[in-house]
Amino acid sequence: MPTRPQVYRPEANLLDLGNGFFDPVAPADFPETRTRFRNDRAAAQVGLDTLTDDEWTRHFGRFEPLPGTLPQPLALRYHGHQFRNYNPDLGDGRGFTFAQMRDNRGRLMDLGTKGSGQTPWSRAGDGRLTLKGGVREILATEMLEALNVPTSRTLSLIETGEHLHRGDEPSPTRSAVLVRLNHSHVRIGSFQRLAYHRDEAGLHKLVGYTLRMLYDENSDDPVRLLDLVVGRTARLAARYMAAGFVHGVLNSDNINVTGESFDYGPWRFAPTWDPAFTAAYFDHQGLYAFGRQPEAIHWDVMQLAVALRQIAESDPLVAALDQFGPRYQPEVTQAILWRLGVRPHDDEADRDLVQATERALRTSSVGIDRFFFDAFGGTLPDTYGEPWTEVRAALAAYEPRKDRAHPYWSGEPCSMLIDEVEAIWTPIAEHDDWTLLNAKVAAIRNMGEALR
Repeated sequence: MPTRPQVYRPEANLLDLGNGFFDPVAPADFPETRTRFRNDRAAAQVGLDTLTDDEWTRHFGRFEPLPGTLPQPLALRYHGHQFRNYNPDLGDGRGFTFAQMRDNRGRLMDLGTKGSGQTPWSRAGDGRLTLKGGVREILATEMLEALNVPTSRTLSLIETGEHLHRGDEPSPTRSAVLVRLNHSHVRIGSFQRLAYHRDEAGLHKLVGYTLRMLYDENSDDPVRLLDLVVGRTARLAARYMAAGFVHGVLNSDNINVTGESFDYGPWRFAPTWDPAFTAAYFDHQGLYAFGRQPEAIHWDVMQLAVALRQIAESDPLVAALDQFGPRYQPEVTQAILWRLGVRPHDDEADRDLVQATERALRTSSVGIDRFFFDAFGGTLPDTYGEPWTEVRAALAAYEPRKDRAHPYWSGEPCSMLIDEVEAIWTPIAEHDDWTLLNAKVAAIRNMGEALR
């Protein structure tokens, strides 16, 4: 049965918070606007897929306001810990929230930008995004969505005709503006800023907004909010691990309060199950290494609890925070079983299977994507000898949650390692050839269909 098209349902709830939470800004006036990526699949979920090409460019390259929502862009104010060092000089420095609307699940969604120009929080930066950075974000969001990680979606990427100089890319390099669809841009750092300024009224207001608008709960209880965020972020950490994903910059300003991953800079997918694998070349201590991501996210949520301490008692906040570990364990079990393509059995057996899988992946040289592709449905090929004996025996008790009839399973596993990212970018940089990017997006979505 065909699904009914989603009707565009604009909102402007962010305005209810008042001017102390954001700064009205103007977008950059770009020399040109050439649409390079248009995500009609994501746009359909918020009723924007019917926009003409000209309307798309005007709204997402020139930022002409969408009807019924925010009358002008808003740069959000926030603080945050960056690699455990507190920074009170943050805020949207090269992006803004452009619009709000309901999606086909009834959730309040934000359209946020990256590379849309300078704001009061740019700190002498140019407020721009490289085209390569935009391409990398497309690849990250598409891959994570296919692997069942709660993530923002890249809605649009428009090349803007400027030449940028960057220390980590061959320069000059091409510029772009990206629009992401996200279930809120309210961050842990949003609460940290209010606590830093001892703004108890602001904290109460933001707690109420978050619970009502983002969790659909008629409450203003800070402890309830922390409890919900603990659950959502534990799920996010677990699904990062099952996906083999390393975000790279898990600062408290990069963790939003809905547990939906966003803002992809130096991300990587780990080739093998190496807990020490890092994504950011500047993460010299491995603070946000693959195996430390649950710890890092838990630490960030702890900063939310510290901020909420100004308007709530310590004991119930600590009790809620202490649930991160107990919630993470079943979430990571469920996430890995999902990627294995088997139905849960019982708690003890499920836990044993997941632990055996992690041990075997850690002690072997088998690639993460290769293993999950081969084992999907619960049958491990005979080529898997030691150290896979325990995994093979455990899988024998499981039923597949889905068969391998989809054409995806007759080919090779879809991966997104750094060499392929560079291979996709090279023809764009050298010949303006987008063929590999478009083909990769199609391949990722094909994998998502097989897994879903």
